[in-house]
Amino acid sequence: MALANSTFFFASSSSTFRRRSRVFALDFAPILKVFGVPNKCSELGFTFSTKKNILYASTDGLNAVSAASLKSEQDADYVPMPKVNIDQDSDSDATIVQLSFGDRLGALLDTMKALKDLGLDVSKGTVATEGSVKQTKFFIKRLDTGRKVEDPDMLERIRLTIINNLLEYHPECSVQLALGEAFGIKAPEKKLDIDIATHIQVKEDGPKRSLLYIETADRPGLLVEIIKIIADINIDVESAEIDTEGLVAKDKFHVSYRGAALNSSLSQVLTNCLRYYLRRPETDIDSY
Repeated sequence: MALANSTFFFASSSSTFRRRSRVFALDFAPILKVFGVPNKCSELGFTFSTKKNILYASTDGLNAVSAASLKSEQDADYVPMPKVNIDQDSDSDATIVQLSFGDRLGALLDTMKALKDLGLDVSKGTVATEGSVKQTKFFIKRLDTGRKVEDPDMLERIRLTIINNLLEYHPECSVQLALGEAFGIKAPEKKLDIDIATHIQVKEDGPKRSLLYIETADRPGLLVEIIKIIADINIDVESAEIDTEGLVAKDKFHVSYRGAALNSSLSQVLTNCLRYYLRRPETDIDSY
C-alpha cells in the first residue's frame, strides 16, 4: 500500500498556540489493481464520514460495519456539558454572555426574549464552532442606562434565566446541571461534595488589584452570596467572570481594598470567610 503524507497546521480559536501534526492519506489504487477492482470508491460503495472519523464500507446500500451503528447509539445517549460564561472584563460597554451545549443549540431566540424581558438590551454576537461545540455570544446592556450590567442580583438573574431556558428547551441537560435536581426531568446522578469541590485562591494582579478565583458546587443565588461576603469585609469588586460548567461554578473576581491589592493578611481573611459560608451548613466548622 502506498502512503502519501502531508503536513498541516492547526491553530486554536484563541490563536495562542499552534500544533503541528502529520497526516497520512491512503492510496488504495495498488490494492484495487491486484484484485482487479475498478479504482472508483463510488463503485465499491465507500463513503467517508469526517464527522465521526469512521470509514463505512457498504455494498448495494447495506452497511457492512456493525460497529458504526453501535457508535451512533452511544452518541445518542451522550449529553454534552452545558456551559454559561458571563464576562465583565472583555468589553467596557457591555456584559458578554457566552453559551454552549455541544452542537445542540439553535437560534436561541427564546433565550434572547427572556433576557429582554428582564429589561435588558440584547444583541447576538458571534457564533463560533470549536470541534463539535457551538458557542453563541450575546452582548448585554441595561435598557434604561445603555450601560453594562453591574448589579450582582441582575447578573445572577441573567445566569439563572439562561439555565432555566436550557432546561426548558433541552431537558436532557438536567443531568448535567445543579438546577436539574429541582427543575429538571432527571436529577444529576453525580453529587458533588462541597468540601472537596470548593477551591479558593487569591493571587496578585498588579499593585492596584488582586485576582480572586473560586470554584465550588453550583446553586441558585451563589453569585449574590459571594458578592455579599466580599462586600461585608469592605473589599471592592471591580470586575468579574462567572462560569457555570455543569454542576460546578468557576468564578473570577478582580478585587481591591482602598484602591490597592490585598495584602496577605486580608487575602487570608477573605479566603476563610468564603470557605466558611460556602461549605454545607451541617458540616462542623471551626471558627476562623
